[in-house]
Amino acid sequence: MPKPRNYQTEAIIIKKTRLGEADRILTLYTPGLGKIQAVAKGVRRPRSKMSGHLELLTHSLISLARGKNIDTVTNCRTINSFLPLKSDLELAACALYVTELVNQFAADHLENRPFFRLLLETLQRLSQANDSGLALRYFELQLLNVTGYRPQLQHCVSCRQSLKPATSFFSPGSGGVICPECRMKQPLSYPVSTSALKVMRRLQNSDFNTTRSLKLPPELSREVEILLRNYLQYLLEREIKSAVWRDSLRYRGAGGTTPPLTA
Repeated sequence: MPKPRNYQTEAIIIKKTRLGEADRILTLYTPGLGKIQAVAKGVRRPRSKMSGHLELLTHSLISLARGKNIDTVTNCRTINSFLPLKSDLELAACALYVTELVNQFAADHLENRPFFRLLLETLQRLSQANDSGLALRYFELQLLNVTGYRPQLQHCVSCRQSLKPATSFFSPGSGGVICPECRMKQPLSYPVSTSALKVMRRLQNSDFNTTRSLKLPPELSREVEILLRNYLQYLLEREIKSAVWRDSLRYRGAGGTTPPLTA
């Protein structure tokens, strides 16, 4: 049975690209269709009625018409504009980091409702501006869960033995933690403290309401962030541009006293 020419879906705009003088190609993440692209004609004109509903980091209800190569937006209505993310540079950087990861890890036209729900809930949490760092670490570990890259944090991925309460090592190539005895077999690995491992396990296996009470000292927060950054960049085989931009914002905000994170 052929698909209907016109359809409607809720979507979060995760990327936009200029097309010609007045149009844009939008990358949308949807609950039932996965990641799709659509053209919004005339949306860059000053009098466009759709432009405000199709801004980056906006959750909208969108009507589309199927096309031969790309679908076309015919109507739209904002569900949540996430205004705090667009009025605060640091929060905007966090949200763009989230959408860049979604764009990189999501497959085209593949439904993944848990992934959509994670994206939506993360943007809502960032809008509340309580603890953006914790919200991002939770997002990263849950993203790895829902996309099939869940790291093994319970036992050594090499010898399968339980990890002792001592410094272990995270191996991106092996997809998890290795014990000190097996480290020589995996030279590309990074130390992970017992405290960082406990934090990552809790974020990986709990709902957000259970983890939101976590208060991480700056040094521990930084350790977990670097470990997850290393793993994400290993999987993507590329630098995460929005993360580098956010690092530079924090570096300038700290008066140039804290060096940007390196992975």
